[in-house]
Amino acid sequence: MSVPRIPEMPEPQYIMSDEGFRLATYMWGEEDAPTVIAVHGFASSCRDTWLETGWIGSLLQAGFRVLGVDQRGHGKSEKPARAEEYTIPKLVGDIETILDTWMVDPVLYLGYSLGARVGWHVCSQFEGRVERAVLGGIPDGRPLGRLDLAQANAFIERGVPVTDAATQNYVRLAERVPENDLRALVALAGGMRLGEENTDLGDPPSQPVLVATGSLDGVLEESRKVASLLPNGTFVEIDKRHHFNTPGARQFRQLGIEFLQTR
Repeated sequence: MSVPRIPEMPEPQYIMSDEGFRLATYMWGEEDAPTVIAVHGFASSCRDTWLETGWIGSLLQAGFRVLGVDQRGHGKSEKPARAEEYTIPKLVGDIETILDTWMVDPVLYLGYSLGARVGWHVCSQFEGRVERAVLGGIPDGRPLGRLDLAQANAFIERGVPVTDAATQNYVRLAERVPENDLRALVALAGGMRLGEENTDLGDPPSQPVLVATGSLDGVLEESRKVASLLPNGTFVEIDKRHHFNTPGARQFRQLGIEFLQTR
């Protein structure tokens, strides 16, 4: 089957979250093909992380169907501005609702950064619904814990320049994608610090999981530690890539698709 490297972006199919927020989803491929649900990271979108990097075209070429997701606060999904709407349980619940609505079961999971962290919990909680997973750039501890919320909010509310280096990177990342709403993304970062969730990841998924992280990524050792907790985990370093450009690495795409093809 001949597939363009960058297929066309379909119009979103909206699904309602449990709280009534619109979640944008996208489908490519044949209905009877094995389905990969692709979940992007913070301040990105399905288009940015998976379509424009060539992932979706390569997955289709490999014979998969792809269910893309814009997580709440991103892309064409609704963007609430309250931190309480962005806890990990709510993001995990969104994926469950999407799977229920599309009636795809079982699936393969592809996630990056925040999408990988969400994927850890999806795989653990819905073991029978996810056969195997690729989790790229997965952080340990509190997701987005390096972002200085006070500086980010001062920048949004009063234009105060951001001096913290990590927060500068996140702000630049947020401003790079035209659809982003910085206020919603900072609320998301705050939401990751709410609730009673442990700062560790909790029960590891039992499915086969590939953890892939760039060799220049600040979370490299955290990701290696995370992979060591998996009973069926494999860890790979993506050569000469940092956290923000690993999704576009050919090595990551090739290894990830080979892993998803394994039966």
